Amino acid sequence: QVQLVESGGGLVQAGGSLRLACAASGRAVSSYHMGWFRQAPGKEREFVVGIVRDGTIYYVPSAKGRFAISRDIAKNTVYLQMNSLNFEDTAVYYCAAKLSGSHWLPDDMNYWGKGTLVTVSA
Repeated sequence: QVQLVESGGGLVQAGGSLRLACAASGRAVSSYHMGWFRQAPGKEREFVVGIVRDGTIYYVPSAKGRFAISRDIAKNTVYLQMNSLNFEDTAVYYCAAKLSGSHWLPDDMNYWGKGTLVTVSA
């Protein structure tokens, strides 16, 4: 079992950047398919980007070119670098892990962090 703790959220101006971190404990992040999700006010939780065990990365179209996921095996941490942020990126961002499967719906994930809030001001 893995425990996930997100950090790095905060208030940023439109056009700015943030880097979120997801620190894992209990098991190695390389044992899981890791994903970042977000939930905006009044909306459902949605997939943003994921990295599977072999390093293949999956993005939603709105994130490609602006967001980048990476993992540091030594630190057992997964990162989400977010650039060119806009108001629509305002949300609570969650780190999640799953053992297997090719889908990236919230119900497919086995473990979740508690989230970190990202607020983008106009």
